[in-house]
Amino acid sequence: MTDLFQLFAVSAVVMGISQTITKERIFAPLRERLGGKETFCGYLVSCPYCTSHYVAFALVPLTGTYAIPVVVGGWAGIVLSWFLSSILVTVIAAFYRVFFWFVDEAQGLVRRRQRTEEEEIATKQLVRRKVAHEVSQVEAEVEAEESEPPPPAAH
Repeated sequence: MTDLFQLFAVSAVVMGISQTITKERIFAPLRERLGGKETFCGYLVSCPYCTSHYVAFALVPLTGTYAIPVVVGGWAGIVLSWFLSSILVTVIAAFYRVFFWFVDEAQGLVRRRQRTEEEEIATKQLVRRKVAHEVSQVEAEVEAEESEPPPPAAH
């Protein structure tokens, strides 16, 4: 049986590759060319879970990660072991995806909080500058009034 580390490592690779194909900008032209989520082929490269199946189908035999032994012999046993092991890798990759979604969401919350704090700081600085400008205008008006000569006295 495949060791546990290899099973989880291949699952992580499957998750990473499928996430890259379905979400990253580098594959956007491919997804658009295939019709995005509007067509069957486009959906297969736009859905991380769908794509992870095909990536797992390719990586399981390449890495020899046959985690589920079957008792059926011959070519049917080989195909069944490949298929079931690929499904297991896909399911583990789906759990990884959920875990990383929570991590990404938490990072997004931190980034939004930082952005809000930066906006508050920028607003406070803007208000300070505006108040300082208004104060300097008032001071300039007061100085202008004080420097004006007094009006001539009526005779």
